[in-house]
Amino acid sequence: MRRRGWLLALAGITLAAFNLRTAVTSITPLLDVVGREFGFGATMAGVIGMLPAAAFAAFGAATPALARRLGLERTVLLAMLLAAAGLVLRSLAGGLGVLVAGSLVSLAGMGIGNVVLPPLVKRWFPHRVGTLSVIYITALQAGTIMAALLAVPLADAFGWRLSMASWTLVAVAAMLPWLVLLKRGLAGDPAEAAAAGAGAVDSPDDEEDEDIPAAGATDLDSTPVIRNRVWHTGLGWGMALMFGMTSLATYAMFTWMPRIFVDAGASPAFGGAMVALYTGFSLLGGLVVPGLAVRLRNSFPMALVCALAQFTGFYGLWQAPMAAPWLWATLVGIGGCTFPLGLTLINLRTRTPDGSAALSGFTQGVGYTLACLGPLLFGLLKDATGGLAWPFAMLAVSVVVMLLGAWQACRPRFLEDGPANGIR
Repeated sequence: MRRRGWLLALAGITLAAFNLRTAVTSITPLLDVVGREFGFGATMAGVIGMLPAAAFAAFGAATPALARRLGLERTVLLAMLLAAAGLVLRSLAGGLGVLVAGSLVSLAGMGIGNVVLPPLVKRWFPHRVGTLSVIYITALQAGTIMAALLAVPLADAFGWRLSMASWTLVAVAAMLPWLVLLKRGLAGDPAEAAAAGAGAVDSPDDEEDEDIPAAGATDLDSTPVIRNRVWHTGLGWGMALMFGMTSLATYAMFTWMPRIFVDAGASPAFGGAMVALYTGFSLLGGLVVPGLAVRLRNSFPMALVCALAQFTGFYGLWQAPMAAPWLWATLVGIGGCTFPLGLTLINLRTRTPDGSAALSGFTQGVGYTLACLGPLLFGLLKDATGGLAWPFAMLAVSVVVMLLGAWQACRPRFLEDGPANGIR
């Protein structure tokens, strides 16, 4: 029974992670098609592009309180229910208002899922943080890639509505492990489930993971100390800046990379393929980065390598997008590997599920608030100047700010240890 609970949690975390970006990249390659049907242009496309970050910020900030009330497992179940409902509503839209409303509902679920998955990993697999981070970040990136890659082919074959609606099935599938786990009462004892699972999977980073303190409680507590402390720490703000600037660039690219290639003479399918390639290197990062982050005392050099790759990719997309499109998408994708680094650091810089939830909520709430600016500013600057110089200058500044945040976030310390251990 304990082993079954551990396996259900593993399946639930993996499937939920797969769904966390499908509502985003299943629409951005189709914005031209949907824009023609509903009559909107570049500025509204930028607004739609900023919706994910806005929803992730608003609902991410509220998730720790929701998780304390409902419990982690019920919260992730609610997240997948909202994701499925919103995807259906969006596919049935008869106008722009319903399209936006459906997007917000689905993105609300995904915003909740963003925040609740790290503490679920901490709760169920306290001695497998590195391994489970690889699994769920890889699943997240795989869902992101597949939605981008299949959006246009599915729309060409069945229409854009069915293309968007098809991802509802995956969200429903993600609900099933949590429904079974809750129905059988297995959610009440994750510590035992984690103990049962500890010997079930060999992890290449077992030795390092054992240095990370195990969760001190089996559920989130209600004390405000940790939740309030994160606002006053360099760790918290460094994490928020690193995560926020990474996401700002990511959502700008999700929204505008297809348009950049189409404007340069490529087809919409090619633009979607480049988004998939871009995300694919983030997937590669999801496989590699968590294991490296667990082994490194200070992972700032990883952030520096990502920044250099991103600068180069942005320059190529600005100057000659069709000269080496595969190279530019690859370099920008490598730059986005600070995203899996940030998700991994949420657990590496905390000792307990409550600390992980507090840092996750703050990092993603503040981070995605900042990220809202990416798609919108890119579109406004593009419309105002008629070119790409100023939009890419804005993205270059975001990379510099990301490095400043990473300098703080990558320093080795724990949120719960407070000012005594140098957290300011």
